[in-house]
Amino acid sequence: MKTKILFLLPAILLCTNAHAVAKCSRANLTRCLDSVCAINISSNPSARCQYCGTSTAGTPPSAKKGMKSVSVGASAKYNLTEKELKKAPDEPGERYAWATAQCLKKVAGCTTDDVSDAYDTLIEQSCTAAGVSAKLDKTLDKVAKKKTKAACKSDISACILAEKACTADYRNCSENADFDKFFSNCSVEFNGCDDYLTEIRDTLIAARDNAIKNVDSVLNKIITAYKTARESKLNDIKSGCANNASRDACVETVCAENMPNKCGNGYESEKASAIGLCKFYEIACATLD
Repeated sequence: MKTKILFLLPAILLCTNAHAVAKCSRANLTRCLDSVCAINISSNPSARCQYCGTSTAGTPPSAKKGMKSVSVGASAKYNLTEKELKKAPDEPGERYAWATAQCLKKVAGCTTDDVSDAYDTLIEQSCTAAGVSAKLDKTLDKVAKKKTKAACKSDISACILAEKACTADYRNCSENADFDKFFSNCSVEFNGCDDYLTEIRDTLIAARDNAIKNVDSVLNKIITAYKTARESKLNDIKSGCANNASRDACVETVCAENMPNKCGNGYESEKASAIGLCKFYEIACATLD
């Protein structure tokens, strides 16, 4: 999170220096940041992640309507007002930076390091509650395990041909030991391909041997391979977007593993929260239209 607030205006630092004599109250600093990042947290434990963590956590439910329901804490002295919150950016990283700037003005003696030390862990915990860092990984892993042979071949081939691996002309993999090292790394990077690894390795070894023997013709083969990889990946993504299959799988997992009442009948708010967390699937799929 520290990298998100490094770009703050020099004015923030000037403000910090002006209060340098006073000792920073991290409790008051947290109250201030909560007034921007923890709106409606009592009913939405993933609020800090959604507001000031990552856009992959989805849009907070009824975000604009809930602006009055801020986390008040022991005193409203350090909270930002509803009027001030209207100026807050929607993008989580920008919002966290904006909150930092405002709260360093309200709470004397604090620095950007105090913000990170006091609040980064709270955001990370919120993201875990949202299923972004822990539970959602399981969902994505389940989706990955359903990958086709073509998708696995495309992903691993692209990984092997990357500059940090064998490179396009395989110059870093002329020896089998070097090739095996990179192939192992690529295999670990892309889950769900265990059943095809031997076949994919044999195909890539043959391609490597041929590339070394036929340096002049390798460029055309690389272009074709990348074209095939792009088309295969796009088709794989479209399959997951059909009828919102990937989003629904995400919602089902979040309801089952993150919601106390499993989004059952009468708990529409939990279902709405789960849909909000998985909204990024719809956003991603919309770009394919």
